[in-house]
Amino acid sequence: MKKTASFVNLWGRLLFVLFILIFTFAFAMFQGGFVSWFIFYMALPFALYSLLLAVYPLQDMELSREIHTPQVRKGSPFLATIKVQRNMRFPLLYTVLTEQTHSPALNARTAGGTQKMLVPGFSTGMSWSYEIQDMPRGEHVLEGVKVEVSDFFGWVRKSKLIPLQQKVLVYPNTTEIVYRPMESRYDQGAMAAPFTLVKDTTMATGVRDYRPGDRVSWIHWKSFARTQTMQTKEFEDRQSQDLFLLDDRRKTDKFELQVELVASILQSIVESKSSVAYLSVGATRNSFPVIQTEEHLHRVMYFLAKVQPDLENPAEEAVGRDLLKIQSSSLLYVTSKLTMDMVKVIQRNVKNLNACMCLVVMKKGERPSREDEQAFQFARSKGFAVKWVSPENFSSVFMEVKDK
Repeated sequence: MKKTASFVNLWGRLLFVLFILIFTFAFAMFQGGFVSWFIFYMALPFALYSLLLAVYPLQDMELSREIHTPQVRKGSPFLATIKVQRNMRFPLLYTVLTEQTHSPALNARTAGGTQKMLVPGFSTGMSWSYEIQDMPRGEHVLEGVKVEVSDFFGWVRKSKLIPLQQKVLVYPNTTEIVYRPMESRYDQGAMAAPFTLVKDTTMATGVRDYRPGDRVSWIHWKSFARTQTMQTKEFEDRQSQDLFLLDDRRKTDKFELQVELVASILQSIVESKSSVAYLSVGATRNSFPVIQTEEHLHRVMYFLAKVQPDLENPAEEAVGRDLLKIQSSSLLYVTSKLTMDMVKVIQRNVKNLNACMCLVVMKKGERPSREDEQAFQFARSKGFAVKWVSPENFSSVFMEVKDK
């Protein structure tokens, strides 16, 4: 339908140009005189250009897009350059380039700002650099560039969408967090510890140069007797933290903050050389059994860049059976709304749970409601640690948990 309407519109404009040309010629023939013929000859070049523009193929244009910010964080600017190359030196006047995308969030953010008018003339090459400020999180697909050309007076206008599909992934913002495990385990029993890796001193995996602070019992005396150089035994690191991170994707205006908090927590855990299992519950259940390396982190960040709030049912109903599969001794639950039913489900379904912390995301300056206070007190009575967190205190989520 759009192609038919565009075709009809172009032929209507061509008929208008032909009418002007015929009318001025007839006027000059019947009226005669210098003025009449002057009007005809003045209109002739404009009319001829309009007719030639109507048959000029926009397929002659070859476009390329260069993205200057391949990895973008939410709120950061996006920079790109569109380059146009033509084979024919047909003069072009008013040429408008518009970046096209079907992303609602990106269209709402740009509001028609990603377009540029150029006057290339006889030039066969032109370029346009643009910037989009405050990019929204998500996966945005740039479909192509719409090219519109026009003659001097707008008698003839034609446009074409030149496909140039490219995906732009905008990752969530992250905050630097000092990770402190809620509980650490080593062999048997549990203990509080500010670190998550301990040395297994029963198994040496190699030697390295001595560093100040190394224990005397770690010194490799045989190599010292042979080389007279102090060397220290290298031991295998054992994981001392068994953590499970859970969040729900309920529809709320605080969902973006919740995604940023989860991303920050996962990044801090990986940077501290620890590991974590992660489950995100929404319309689908997205599970990441082990997040320990940069590759694991990149995979989950890709998920967090695209995730949307799609949880329709209450979180306790959506996650009930999944909690039965959790084998971790420590659970970290991130949500924007803590309910007493969710606390009951966690307590009933998670076996061997020694520590549970609930992080409830709030906006800056927001105060908890009476219902939130009741859920908070109920969770504390069950031995859960609960903390309300807002963007200004994301960095301290693993510090001492306070009542408010």
